[in-house]
Amino acid sequence: MMISTRGRYALRVLADIAEHTDKKYVPMKEVAQRQGISLKYLERILPVLTQHGYIEGVQGKGGGYRLIKEPKECRLGDILRLTEGDLAPVACLGKDAEPCERAAQCRTYPIWVEFYQMVNEYFDKKTLADLIHTEK
Repeated sequence: MMISTRGRYALRVLADIAEHTDKKYVPMKEVAQRQGISLKYLERILPVLTQHGYIEGVQGKGGGYRLIKEPKECRLGDILRLTEGDLAPVACLGKDAEPCERAAQCRTYPIWVEFYQMVNEYFDKKTLADLIHTEK
C-alpha cells in the first residue's frame, strides 16, 4: 500500500491551514510556498476538501482558505479515504471489489484483512490536531 501525493499533500495542506488560520483565510500561494507544492496541483486537491466540508474559500483581497472543522474533529483516515479512495492493501479488499471467490481457501486473505483493519484503525485514531501538536 502506498499513499499517493494527493493524500499526503491533502494532509500537509490541511495541517498548514490549521496552523496558520487563526480564523482568517490563508492564501493558497503561501501554503504552496511553505509546503513546496505547486499551486496548480493544490488547485486539484482543494475542491475535494471544500466539497466535503473541511475548508472554505474566499476569493479576492484578504481571501484564501480556512479550516471549517476543529483540527481534533478531522480524522486522518477520513481525509485519506477521501483523497485516496480506499486504503486497501490488496485489490480484493477494495471498496468496489467483487467478493473474492478464493477468500475461503486463500491462506493470505486473513492477513490482508487484519492489516487493512489495523491501517484504518490507526489513521482513524489520528487527527489534524495530532499533526499540528495542539488541540485548537
